[in-house]
Amino acid sequence: MYDMIAMWEWLEFAVRWLHVITGIAWIGSSFYFIALDLGLHRDRNLKSGADGEEWQVHGGGFYHVQKYLVAPETMPDDLVWFKWESYSTWLSGFAMLVLVYYLGAELYLVDPNVLDIPVWQAVLISLASLSVGWLAYDAICKSKFGDDNTRLMVLLFFILVAMAWGYTQVFSGRAALLHLGAFTATIMTANVFFIIMPNQRIVVADLKAGNVPDAKYGKIAKQRSTHNNYLTLPVIFLMLSNHYPLAFATEYNWVIASLIFLMGVTIRHYFNSLHARTGNPHWTWFATVLMFIIIAWLSTAPMFRGGQEEARLRMVGEKYAAATGFDEVHDIVLGRCSMCHSAEPNWEGMLWPPKGVMLETAEQIATQARRIYVQSGLSHAMPPNNLSFMEPAEREKIVAWFQGAETP
Repeated sequence: MYDMIAMWEWLEFAVRWLHVITGIAWIGSSFYFIALDLGLHRDRNLKSGADGEEWQVHGGGFYHVQKYLVAPETMPDDLVWFKWESYSTWLSGFAMLVLVYYLGAELYLVDPNVLDIPVWQAVLISLASLSVGWLAYDAICKSKFGDDNTRLMVLLFFILVAMAWGYTQVFSGRAALLHLGAFTATIMTANVFFIIMPNQRIVVADLKAGNVPDAKYGKIAKQRSTHNNYLTLPVIFLMLSNHYPLAFATEYNWVIASLIFLMGVTIRHYFNSLHARTGNPHWTWFATVLMFIIIAWLSTAPMFRGGQEEARLRMVGEKYAAATGFDEVHDIVLGRCSMCHSAEPNWEGMLWPPKGVMLETAEQIATQARRIYVQSGLSHAMPPNNLSFMEPAEREKIVAWFQGAETP
């Protein structure tokens, strides 16, 4: 049983590691090709018939890159397709969603103080929102409304704001922001799978057959690729937000998420303009910093964890509070951990409890049983650097208490 808990932790770690690696690969290739496309010199009459070219240096060598709007006279056999970076990122991210939020729904997904629903309903809502979100987005892009890209981007922003608010009315604050990131990432990967790659296959097939490809396929693919470019940075923030209560556990978490999408636009606009050599819009930095200051101010609003989430977690920890050895563990945690994990930490320079975890009351300690067991029993991660001098015997008591509660 206890080895399984350790293995489960390692499974989550491995999937998270995979998700980060594939995410780096996808974001790196996406940013590179956007910068490459914007930076191409298109004012040169190239004998090859290419639309533009650029010379680059890296790794001790020089690269001569040319872009063809259709294709060169002879289609190469070893054409490289950039797709698995996107697919692997989404698949590993969905695996994390299942491992952490679906299988740990009582702790992380469902908050009865927000919406008291069974776990299975919450999971269905989660799955439905991801799939329906893509279908709605795709339909809007394909409609007449989507012909104007600026108009389309404005509408999509308001849809994302509505989703941010809607998720906070269904899930816990932590899960709401995470789901907004998953919602956006699903749209991005679906763009690659359902639009960009099929369109490119049509173009390649036409060229191999000796036909002239319809230019609309490239135009549509570029539109979706541009959307992905502007959505990338907000998705990264939302995926990291579950580690920072100041982002997810405040009254205005959905407003914070909405502003993050605007920050993604201002940051990418600056770099896209720079790469395209169309200017150096320094105003974007002022706008970005201003929005970040507003976000920091909004984060000081009342935190859900102080009341609602604590009440929800209290129900989860009943068996640990009743387990043999809890009184001793309670005293150990108060003596070794609560100076930091409290509403007003006593540790110098610490203004709020790490990760929003408070360990001041018996209820709080009981509800955090698994974390205490993993962080201070299975490992010596807490207290950090053993600054409060937790003794080996105290760690053994934590292990015995948790394992005793888990024993049928």
